[in-house]
Amino acid sequence: MNISINAVFRKDRLNSQNAAPVHLRLTQNRKLKHISTGVTLNINEWDFENQRVMGQTPELQALQLRIDTKIDELRRKIKRLEALEVEVTLDNLLETNGRKINCTVGEYLKQTIERLETLGKYGSASKHRSLLSRLSQFRSLNIRFDEIDLAYLHDFELFLRKEGNTNNSIATKYAIFKAAYNKALAEGLFVPKTTPFTKYKVGSLWTRTRKRAITKEDIQKLVALEIAPNYRTDYAEFARDIFLFSYYTAGINFTDMATLRYCDIVDGRIYYSRHKTQKLLSFQLVPNALQIIEKYSKANHAQEDYIFPILDRRIHKTEQQIYDRVRKVLKHVNKALHEWSRLLGLKIELTTYVARHTFATTNALAQGIRIEVVSRMLGHTNIQTTQIYAKVTDDMLAKGFDEMAGIYADKYSLAQ
Repeated sequence: MNISINAVFRKDRLNSQNAAPVHLRLTQNRKLKHISTGVTLNINEWDFENQRVMGQTPELQALQLRIDTKIDELRRKIKRLEALEVEVTLDNLLETNGRKINCTVGEYLKQTIERLETLGKYGSASKHRSLLSRLSQFRSLNIRFDEIDLAYLHDFELFLRKEGNTNNSIATKYAIFKAAYNKALAEGLFVPKTTPFTKYKVGSLWTRTRKRAITKEDIQKLVALEIAPNYRTDYAEFARDIFLFSYYTAGINFTDMATLRYCDIVDGRIYYSRHKTQKLLSFQLVPNALQIIEKYSKANHAQEDYIFPILDRRIHKTEQQIYDRVRKVLKHVNKALHEWSRLLGLKIELTTYVARHTFATTNALAQGIRIEVVSRMLGHTNIQTTQIYAKVTDDMLAKGFDEMAGIYADKYSLAQ
């Protein structure tokens, strides 16, 4: 249905000097919306019959030009929407969910970060904040989404490379950027002049990282190595225990370890929901894992207390406090694990994620566990993630080893 656009002098907003703003009145199916033109006139300077500025002075003509420009801009937007076969409504022409059409990239990313933090998705919010920071260093954040073109994307990539970003770091930022662009487009916040992300292939930036797993022999060395007096730091032994606990518990990741409570252990089994995917996982704790839990067990602990000395439920109460504390401790743990790598003479730098990779490739896939079972153990939402994650080859997929898989599936059984 057509939208009529008229310039109106708002007599209902006359001030003591007989001046009032000029708005554009948009009408569709008896629904009205007014938007400001930024023009304010004396009542004697407005031609009510012809709905335009009265007078021929340069100043008044400049004000009329501003009004005409606003009207032309809206009409061009209507034509672009029609050309894209998008239904033309007052909402998708002017605003969606309170956000004006053609809001800037900076405004939209800030709104997205705020929304993600409200939902408790601090990891995703952090990635958006990183993108926002880099874009602000690159150029002004006042650019609109419809002004993003292929040249802009190539220039931003060049800027990131000059700043020392790796291929995968750049790919991550572009994946976030593309998702934000497509979401803003789906919400009707802008009408694209071009479609730059269809020509700029984000996937081409990803590079395969080297294998991030160690051998069983390396695990045995890590267990056996005595801590020298000059290496006894606050995090040294704890970092080793966290690494081994992840390896012994089907590659549980650090955030999920940090939030484990005593009430999550029932009859020697552990039950938890992955923070990242919300998948419910359960498996029997092997003796080595139980020993680590016992080592950090607190006397007279409550069932709601956290198992590991990472979080304190009396201190870390909000999702933001939990997120910040987990990231802080993870940084210290990985730093200590790097030193363990040096002491063991490993070519791979140990991190908590190396434990997860090591379980998948050394302890599970190498023993013939089917990829589907390993995927469920790791809490992945699809097998493709497991294939990339564990560098699974076609030969591994073909082998199957159903009998061995049955043994491991029973040992590390999962909640259905």
